Amino acid sequence: MLLGVFIMNAEQKAPYLSVIIPCWNEAKNLEHGVLGDIHQYLGRQEYSWEVIVVNDGSTDGSRDRVLEFIAGKPGFFLHDIPHQGKLGAIEEGIGKARGEVVLFTDMDQSTPIGELDKLLSWYRQGFEIVIGSRGRAREGSSLLRKLGSLIFLTLRRLVLLGDIIDTQCGFKLCRRQTVLDIFPRLQARKGKGHPAGWSVSAYDVEFLYLCEKAGFKIKEVEVSWCNRDLSDTKGSEGDVSRYVRESIDMARSVTRVKLNQLEGKYN
Repeated sequence: MLLGVFIMNAEQKAPYLSVIIPCWNEAKNLEHGVLGDIHQYLGRQEYSWEVIVVNDGSTDGSRDRVLEFIAGKPGFFLHDIPHQGKLGAIEEGIGKARGEVVLFTDMDQSTPIGELDKLLSWYRQGFEIVIGSRGRAREGSSLLRKLGSLIFLTLRRLVLLGDIIDTQCGFKLCRRQTVLDIFPRLQARKGKGHPAGWSVSAYDVEFLYLCEKAGFKIKEVEVSWCNRDLSDTKGSEGDVSRYVRESIDMARSVTRVKLNQLEGKYN
């Protein structure tokens, strides 16, 4: 088991913003300079911040690349965990975060960090959760994925979160206390073993459903998005096979949330 490289001065004042970035086999994206873009953007802001990269048991050298980048850069931290999948990595990041607000963002920066300005504007108007929306164009996605997204959106809105268009965008801003209240209630992680390889799920649906049920104010904001994921080590299967597997996983996730709702598990 890897040990977390997470060194922090106990007397250091808590930042305003915590950025949490899950990392599983992201070497190609890291080589493209994504952390540099985040560092430059945050360095221009007037508020205090921290960036927590959660290394989810990467096997492609991602950890070394992160360590090389963050050396000598205050505010950047690496937290190592055994492989748990994206949800597990986010949970671990939440446990380390100290900011008033938390931003979840993907390493590939398909939604560039500069779009945070849009989300913060609505947070400051009183919304506890502000989520990015990729719109319908989904630039850089294959026709198959665009069609699948439309089908998923249509069916999901019939049973859950009818007022939200895009639950799956990885760019979400939340008040940290709200996240601390909601995440322990997620059923998605209960009774689950650690995943093997790279997987996608619709845990976002359960998270947003519970936020809505709890009465938190949610705002959906359209953001710039283009598929910029360069990683080629997340699986050996082809795009079609991976798409089918992801679609099945997401359908199961939404069905589970609906069944939990009907069975009163969220009361």
